[in-house]
Amino acid sequence: MSADVAATTTGEHTSGEESPFTLKQLERLDEALTMASRETGINFSVYVGRLAGDSRATAEALHPKMGAKAANGVLLAVDPGGRVLEIVTGQESVKRLPDRSCALAALSMTAAFGSGDLVGGIVNGLRMLSDQAGHPRQTR
Repeated sequence: MSADVAATTTGEHTSGEESPFTLKQLERLDEALTMASRETGINFSVYVGRLAGDSRATAEALHPKMGAKAANGVLLAVDPGGRVLEIVTGQESVKRLPDRSCALAALSMTAAFGSGDLVGGIVNGLRMLSDQAGHPRQTR
């Protein structure tokens, strides 16, 4: 992972730059991504980096890069320098994670970010979204 981080469930490094995260932090993010995806059947992804210009439009442009998983995917796009968080849901995942659920997770995440805990905020946000989405057979 790097200054422009696209965390996947494999935690692979997506850029030539050095990661701003420690190995332990990467493992924690990877575990949270894996658990959230496994528990819900939703494909979660995290991007940490600059969201240039219109942050929402930039995050929405990143979401399709999930490929075939985008429709049932959720992208958490975090720009620590710009103090911006965007949560983008796919056309299927939005049925289980409406705006209200995403807003509650975002509120919790930004509180953690404000206290300097970027990784903890992301991990807690993933947990909240996972809890809200529930198991695929327990959808609301």
